[in-house]
Amino acid sequence: MDFEGNLLILDSDSERRQQIETIAGFLGISSQSGSEDDCLAYLDDSNEMTAVIIGKVAKVSLPQLLVKYPKIPFIGINLDVEYSNTNMMGYVKYPFELDDFTQQMRYCQSFYAMHPRKKSSGEGNETLLRLLVGQGSAIKEVRHLIEQVASTDANVLILGESGTGKEVVARSVHELSNRRNGPFVPINCGAIPPDLLESELFGHEKGAFTGAISSRKGRFEMAESGTIFLDEIGDMPMPMQVKLLRVLQERCFERVGGSRPIKADVRVIAATHRHLEEMIAEGKFREDLFYRLNVFPIDTPPLRDRTDDIPLLLQELISRHSLEHRVNIRFTQRAISSLMMHSWPGNVRELSNLVERLMILHPNCIVDDVDLPAKYQYGVDKKALEQDASPASERAALLAMFSDSADDERLSSAASLSTGDAAAGRDEEAAAFAQILPEDGINLKDMLSDLEINMIRQALDKVNGVTARAAELLGMRRTTLVEKMKKFGIAARDSQ
Repeated sequence: MDFEGNLLILDSDSERRQQIETIAGFLGISSQSGSEDDCLAYLDDSNEMTAVIIGKVAKVSLPQLLVKYPKIPFIGINLDVEYSNTNMMGYVKYPFELDDFTQQMRYCQSFYAMHPRKKSSGEGNETLLRLLVGQGSAIKEVRHLIEQVASTDANVLILGESGTGKEVVARSVHELSNRRNGPFVPINCGAIPPDLLESELFGHEKGAFTGAISSRKGRFEMAESGTIFLDEIGDMPMPMQVKLLRVLQERCFERVGGSRPIKADVRVIAATHRHLEEMIAEGKFREDLFYRLNVFPIDTPPLRDRTDDIPLLLQELISRHSLEHRVNIRFTQRAISSLMMHSWPGNVRELSNLVERLMILHPNCIVDDVDLPAKYQYGVDKKALEQDASPASERAALLAMFSDSADDERLSSAASLSTGDAAAGRDEEAAAFAQILPEDGINLKDMLSDLEINMIRQALDKVNGVTARAAELLGMRRTTLVEKMKKFGIAARDSQ
């Protein structure tokens, strides 16, 4: 794989460490390893570490490392506990699945690119990485075009589907330009009624029309020495297109009801999701205005064409929304893989809305693929989930919780219950739960819930909180156990 940078292998298991080095070398990844002391010293001294893969450590805890080195991405090996830090890229099982390992390394490289330790040769690169998240070829091309045009005063036309971040691109051009200290003034040309658009753009004098009780500056005056962003320029009515063309040609305008020309020292950036050349052919957009605006076009790629950037976008969106909602979430690898299979007709805006919705539904939780809305679930075996929810499987799961190793034969029989042998199953269940009913009765539902909670906690204690291994002990699928843990408010860390 094409991996730029160094991998640090921090693991007290020397045999496994050597095997990881061999795998990394085979994949063309330069790696460093050694004793735990040497590795920790290397972390302190080196400014070139692209990723750290960590296994058993004795002298420092992983949470301490994540906090101490927030700009270094970590990958855990066979960890018993999951961490929600933004620089914890994920987890791999050893021996490695090659695809899983290479995917995690790509995530690390992208994270490293977004959080450089060395100062860039120019602050522009850091600004672009902060505003335009992603490391795919499509978004790199957008960043390259922005860097080319930012230092000029040329008009820019940003094209792309709705939700692809056209305003983010416009802000990036402004932030990297010589006008960065001036205002950035956006206006949506399609959101303002046609009879008010001229006043919004150019302002008006007192008494210019009914209700104009005082003079008012327009957006062009507000953007003096800065940038005006004309979003959805394709929705601008034809009469306004003529007036905008004059401003672009002569660099001056008059307020509505005024006669004094006002100089416009403003850079113009326009954007649209429409096909302007088709609109020109239909007589809905002026050709001369199109060529005035289209001095330097930038196409924003749809999210479906850069799905490799989704893990990084998720990190950035979680970071932004967590400030507003004061909660955090983390996605499992299965959930991320499922999201990468979606076509994203709403692009990044749709992804942002989904992250915010999941933060409300699952605050401070780990989101698995089964937690995603149905239309985003591409890797979930729905038939298996339905089977898990069947009465027979529920009975088998309960028997698995409350039976000991001497009851293996009975458990096997119970797990294969069908409609035809339901009566025999009930007899076996009764034997498994045989107790004397108190004279004043019991609340059976609460009793069974208490038993489930008790057994789930015992199973988690035995396996140090690893849900997959606990599910094996309880004779149920991991997804079923996770749902029960959520239902009862049990977290894997409760067992530590």
